[in-house]
Amino acid sequence: METAERIYEVVIEFVVTYSFQIIGALLVFGAGVLVASWASNMLLKLLERRNVDLTLRVFIAGTTRFLLIGLAAIIALGNLGISITPFIAAIGGLAVGASLAIQGPISNYGSGLIVILTRMYRVGDTITVQGCSGVVTEISLSATRLKAEDGEDIVIPNRQIVGEIHRNSYANRIVEGRIGIAYGENAERAVEIIRAVIASHVGVSSEPRALVGIETFGDWTIDIGYRVWLPTRRYFELMYSLNLAILKALEAEGIRIARRFDPRPI
Repeated sequence: METAERIYEVVIEFVVTYSFQIIGALLVFGAGVLVASWASNMLLKLLERRNVDLTLRVFIAGTTRFLLIGLAAIIALGNLGISITPFIAAIGGLAVGASLAIQGPISNYGSGLIVILTRMYRVGDTITVQGCSGVVTEISLSATRLKAEDGEDIVIPNRQIVGEIHRNSYANRIVEGRIGIAYGENAERAVEIIRAVIASHVGVSSEPRALVGIETFGDWTIDIGYRVWLPTRRYFELMYSLNLAILKALEAEGIRIARRFDPRPI
């Protein structure tokens, strides 16, 4: 009984002595959480009205909310009479250790922020980087996700993009084709045929316009080159059908496709 009475007295003494501090700390922290949520939502709406990228505005709003809640927690601890200096020192030590352990992810986040701020590319663009091509479907702080024509998802860490050469062809992708005709054939007529096939082929983009002409004079062929823009999501399908249509059109006109070791006129 004496022990129970002693515990009771200690609890009563603690409540009487620190009750106002505890209530004040809880009120401060609760108010901080409410203010942080309100400020985060207001900032999110403001950035949305300014047409800021979705990933960037979510990151800014979330970071603001986290910092305000942290500030409220520090003020609440101070209100309880708890020294926050050891906590700050411990957090600093943990931050240094964590930064060394996760240098890769941190560099991805920094690179992702650069991608978003500079708008190097956007969702829906076609980019080629590190030998990978596809339509951008998602840009996050850590990585960029591409969708290839065959349905594959390609995830590239942002640090592999920033500082590297990348090509952005937006909604389309270029075909750089070449077909060799034999010497003695009418090259001008071959160019006209290829140009007509491209113009009539379904799916070929009209802008930028297709380019067709004599590319090189090989040892056994006159190489006719063509540059055509195709929608990225149907790139290989349309490229294969276009090449076949060009071959059939040239054969129908009697223009002979060169074979290796065909003699070159002197």
